[in-house]
Amino acid sequence: RIYHQYRYWRKTGKWQKLMKIVTANYDSEWLFIDGSVVKAHQHSSGAASHLDEAIGKSVAGNSSKLHLVVDACGNPIHIELTGGQVHDAKMAKTLIDSTINNQTKAVIADRGYDSSDIRECIFKHCAESVIPVKSNSKSCNDTLDWYLYRCRHLVENAFARLKHFRGIATRYDKLKDSYAAAVML
Repeated sequence: RIYHQYRYWRKTGKWQKLMKIVTANYDSEWLFIDGSVVKAHQHSSGAASHLDEAIGKSVAGNSSKLHLVVDACGNPIHIELTGGQVHDAKMAKTLIDSTINNQTKAVIADRGYDSSDIRECIFKHCAESVIPVKSNSKSCNDTLDWYLYRCRHLVENAFARLKHFRGIATRYDKLKDSYAAAVML
């Protein structure tokens, strides 16, 4: 009975609505973005579905990637799921456009998000980009706000809190929506 209710709420979008209600008044002064790989159990693949279930093949086996936006208080405010082989930077624009607003002063991310397209997307929203450049870049980190970058531990702590739960640390769900609902819960 509980599983059927959980599934019904997933299909009707109640988990997404609940997430929007809970995160409606988030502290948008600073936004932290990052991604983390989640190993997928061998039985989680093979869903009888024509949809993309966000399970990718890699050297280490099946995996998914959990992309997260965290506010200035360390609370997750937006979640995206992709296959494990998808690079973090490919989801950056989606994450930024879905959460940034006119009160956002800075978007903080790691070197994996070092791209002129991502920086332009952030500047378009009148926010500061706190992303260190890669070691092979011609530009330097002289103007980087290292205090804000050190606060990036908030997004890492959010992943640690989520992965404390066995069902999120290893993906057992065949369906992308079921796993996303578990993360939202």
